[in-house]
Amino acid sequence: MRVREATTADLDAVIHVGVTTWRATYPPITGEAYVEEGIATWWTPDAVLPGIENRRVLVAEDRDRVVAMAAYTPFEDHLMLWKLYVLPDAQGSGAGGALLAEVIARAGDLPVRLTHLVGNDRAHAVYERLGFVETGKVASPIDGGPDEVAMERPADRR
Repeated sequence: MRVREATTADLDAVIHVGVTTWRATYPPITGEAYVEEGIATWWTPDAVLPGIENRRVLVAEDRDRVVAMAAYTPFEDHLMLWKLYVLPDAQGSGAGGALLAEVIARAGDLPVRLTHLVGNDRAHAVYERLGFVETGKVASPIDGGPDEVAMERPADRR
């Protein structure tokens, strides 16, 4: 497994990871309409390319195939992990953990924060196992969508 910064040549692969994972994971939690609205909002070239150009998107490759991606933004007092998705056939391969380890390393002395959808119990369990603690709930960014669980991995967990 190799983790590296995404380049513009990875745009289609990053979008593929997101769209495929959303369609495999979220319908039972959110319904199809939420999934399609989310894909149209967050998984288009216009939505993904700025993160790649700003060097804030990482990919995990397995045998030269992009199997996972992560997008993050550093802020003054924390690093926000916006996206972490692993293709369904690569889940359990270590790709997500490798990406998260790199994000944590890039955070330096800052805590890492993230949100995940209420009802995504598998993601919650993974993040807890990796040292994240729940800090509260936040309203959905999409009208009528499910709320989100906020989590943080304190900087002193390094």
